Amino acid sequence: MSEFDYDLFVIGGGSGGVRAARVAAGEAGARVALAEESRYGGTCVIRGCVPKKLMVFASEFHGIAEEAQGYGWSMQEGTFSWQQFSSQLREELDRLEGVYKKLLDGSNVERFDMRAKLRDAHTVELADGTTKTAKHILLANGGHPVRPDMVNSDLGIVSDDIFLLENLPKSILIIGGGYIACEMACILHGLGVDVSQYIRGAQILNGFDDEARGLIADAMETRGIDIHTGTNIVEMRCAEDADYTDADEAHMGAPVEDAGALVGDSGMRSTGKPSETSKKGPIWVKSTNGREKIFDAVLFATGRKPNTDGMGLEEVGVKLGRGGKVEVDEYSQTSVPSIYAIGDVTDRVNLTPVAIREGMAFVETVFKGNKTPVDHALIPSAVFTQPEYGSVGMTEAQAAEQEEIEVYCTSFRPMHSAFAGKPDRVLMKLIVSKETRRVLGCHIVAPHAGEMIQLAGIAVKMGATKEDFDRTCAVHPTMAEEMVTMRQPVRTA
Repeated sequence: MSEFDYDLFVIGGGSGGVRAARVAAGEAGARVALAEESRYGGTCVIRGCVPKKLMVFASEFHGIAEEAQGYGWSMQEGTFSWQQFSSQLREELDRLEGVYKKLLDGSNVERFDMRAKLRDAHTVELADGTTKTAKHILLANGGHPVRPDMVNSDLGIVSDDIFLLENLPKSILIIGGGYIACEMACILHGLGVDVSQYIRGAQILNGFDDEARGLIADAMETRGIDIHTGTNIVEMRCAEDADYTDADEAHMGAPVEDAGALVGDSGMRSTGKPSETSKKGPIWVKSTNGREKIFDAVLFATGRKPNTDGMGLEEVGVKLGRGGKVEVDEYSQTSVPSIYAIGDVTDRVNLTPVAIREGMAFVETVFKGNKTPVDHALIPSAVFTQPEYGSVGMTEAQAAEQEEIEVYCTSFRPMHSAFAGKPDRVLMKLIVSKETRRVLGCHIVAPHAGEMIQLAGIAVKMGATKEDFDRTCAVHPTMAEEMVTMRQPVRTA
């Protein structure tokens, strides 16, 4: 008889935690339990990737009538019902959560639908006061969006709240220039919201390829998103309390009496509590450039933080790093040998497929006797702006710092858009090592770039050279054929 209640106790029911739990139980025969304080599926399924992508799909129908007319169709643009869409969205998320629960139950993982924290290196304390022991503990409890430390920041919403909206605001200010901010700007604009975006830096999507993010910014502004770089909020308050003087800059959206219905509680919030956001009416905002404006809603997309507060981690010796992230080694082991951590709580590469792979590597290492380090190299990723951005490997600037490179790049109006008279442009870019000829980076800005980069990522991960790309026959007529027809570098660095 084991001295522990379980071989493994997982804290967190997101994609990474659920995968690790059910594989450990189902394939390795371990006795496993898992605790989740909110909803199964975690950020990705409930408050992130899945609902966001469904919103992307919905927003892309905006303007389809005009585009169809360019191809000879007689079509009029209809109206969008947020109530119908959000109702279907919530039903789908409920279905997916049910799938996650069934996967755990089918693998004989014991579920505890409540919060859990550490008591010691082998003990977790549940919210009902009971304790459970385990030989190994896996932290997979994710992260959450944060608001800035400023007066009245509670008037704004965060990305979790977007999926709780009972009504769409007529106008919104998005603070931030990262991928969440830019994706939400494109989505909400596509759904008919008047979108402004304030960015502290000089350009959106910091850390991504300069040429790609410049094209995306131009496309967003062409579509009508009001982007202000080098700009931040210095003051915000309820509009009815503001001493507002610049009437020309005012934009009143939903009437004050209706604004309280902007945000409801569908149970998708990570806390499980009703949101108090935006129940005081439109918001007056003053920016660093002195501009004053009123918005129906303000979205803070200024960063996320690991869920480590109140978990008892430091008390049992788990070392935390900057921002509260759990420090781990290449095998996801913390400073306490019996405790491991995967996913956003470690703040390594905060992507769902990465968390899943980290969970699989953990099971291989701990329960299958096959020490498997986590591979974080050459991870393809997609930003679901409009147009989409897919990337794998280094940016041009990163590669140029490392070695001499050749840059192959082309930007053009694709056949689909050009025929309909639309100004949309796409970009295909390869960054190549001069010495080894390996493709160090691939960047695509185009409709469905996420689909393209998944396939291109295989070649880049395998170490394909520019000549390997050149030897591949083009598929014509496609946008992606440009990836194998670029013969001369546009520059070297």
